[in-house]
Amino acid sequence: MKISIINLLIVFLAFINPVQAQNNAALVWKAGVSKADITPKMAMPMAGFASRTHSSEGTLHPLWAKALALEDSKGNKAVMISTDLLGFPKDVSDRIRDRVKSQFGLDRAQIILNSSHTHSGPVIGDALMDIYVLDNQQIERIKQYTKVLEDQIVNMVGEALKNLEPAALYAQNGVTRFQVNRRNNAANLLTQLTELQGPNDFAVPVIKVLNAKGDIKAIAFGYACHPTVLSDYNWSGDYPGFTQIELEKTYPGATALFFQSAGADQNPLPRHTVPLAKQYGKELAAAVERVLEEDMRKLPSGLSTAYSELDLPLATPPTEAEYTKYIGSTTVPYQKRWAERMRGKIRAGEKLMTSYPFPVQVWSIGDQPIVSLGGELLIEYSIKIKQMLGAEAFVYGYSNDVMAYVPSSLVLKEGSYEGESHTVYGLPSKWQVGIETRILNEVIKLSEKIGLIKNK
Repeated sequence: MKISIINLLIVFLAFINPVQAQNNAALVWKAGVSKADITPKMAMPMAGFASRTHSSEGTLHPLWAKALALEDSKGNKAVMISTDLLGFPKDVSDRIRDRVKSQFGLDRAQIILNSSHTHSGPVIGDALMDIYVLDNQQIERIKQYTKVLEDQIVNMVGEALKNLEPAALYAQNGVTRFQVNRRNNAANLLTQLTELQGPNDFAVPVIKVLNAKGDIKAIAFGYACHPTVLSDYNWSGDYPGFTQIELEKTYPGATALFFQSAGADQNPLPRHTVPLAKQYGKELAAAVERVLEEDMRKLPSGLSTAYSELDLPLATPPTEAEYTKYIGSTTVPYQKRWAERMRGKIRAGEKLMTSYPFPVQVWSIGDQPIVSLGGELLIEYSIKIKQMLGAEAFVYGYSNDVMAYVPSSLVLKEGSYEGESHTVYGLPSKWQVGIETRILNEVIKLSEKIGLIKNK
C-alpha cells in the first residue's frame, strides 16, 4: 500500500500537535480574497436619483469592489464579487465576465457579480441614461471610469484566485428589521403608524470564512433593503458601506463583502441623514456579529453552480402614435426623453425588443443554496424561493445584470413604479404577465440540475 507524503505529514502533525492536525483536517475548502478602491478620482455624475443636477462634490467614505474566491476539495472554483455600485448594465457585466472567462477559465455559472445598489455611487456604462441630463464632459468621464472599473474588477478576481489558501466555511441566517415595505407604508406618515405592513424578509444571510489559524478571513453577508438613506453629492456605500466599515473594524484582517438581496420594494425608513445611515449600518453589523459569534452551520466541501439567461417576455410595446400621445401627456422629463427615444427607434426602422435575456443563477456551497437573480428583485421572490429551497436559502437580487425592476405577479398587476420601471431603465414596455412563474420555474430547473432539488 502506497503512502503519500501528504498522508505522512498529516500523521506526523497529529503526533506532534494533535489540535493543529484536527484544525488542518477541518480545512476542506480553499478561499482567497481581494479588494479594490473604486472611488472615482474626479467629479462625475452620481447614479440613482433623477433629482440630482450636477456631478459629485466629495467622498463620505471610499467605494469598494471585493472578491471572495472559493475552491472545493475537487478543484471546483467560483468567485463572489460585491460592489458599491447602483447596478451593472448588461454590456459592462458581459465584458467583465467574458474577460474573467478568458483569463481565469471561470464561466458565467461560476461568477456572482452583485451590486449593493447604493444611490451614492457613480453612473457606469449607459445605465438609466434617460433619467440623467449629461453634457459631453460628463459622458466622457463615465466612459473613462467604466473602462478603469472593468480592469479593476478583472484584476481583483485574479488576485483573489492567486490568494487561495486552506479555509473552513460556515453559513447561517441572522435577522434585523429596519427594512420597510415602501409600497404598503407611506414614508410621510411613518411616525403616525403603529403597525407596519409587509411583505418583508428580514433575514441577514452570512457566510464566514476561517483561515488555518482560525481567524476570520472573510464575511459575506446580505440584506434586502434599498441603500437610499443618502441622496447628497458625496460618494458612499450608504448603510452597507458603514456596515462593512464596522465589521472590518471589529474583525481586523477580515474582508467584509455585502450582497444586496431582494430589496427592490424595501426602504430604510426614516432616512436622509448621515447619522441614520450610520445607525442602520451598525444595526446590520450587530446582526452579522451575533451570527458570527454563535454556532454556525459548517459547510462540507462541495461546490456546484448553474446559470442560464431566461428569455423573459415584454408586453407588446406602444406604437409610434401611442409614444407620441404619451410624449404630449407626461410632465415627467425622463419619461418624455424615454418616449422620444423609443419613437426615434421606430422612425429609424429599428425593431424594438420583445424579450430580455434575464440572468438566473443557482449555487450550492456545501449544503448552502444561493440563488442570484438579475434586476431589482422584489421581496416576494425571496419569500417564494425559500418556500421551494428551504428557509435557510440565500437569495440575492441585483446580480449579473440590472435591467429593470422584477415585480411579482401581484405588483405587476397593481402597477405603479415597481411594476412599470421600463420608462426608467429604457426598455420599450413593461414585463409581460407571467414572468414570476417563468423565473421561479427556471430556479427549480437549475436547482434540479445541481442536485438541490431531486427530480421526481
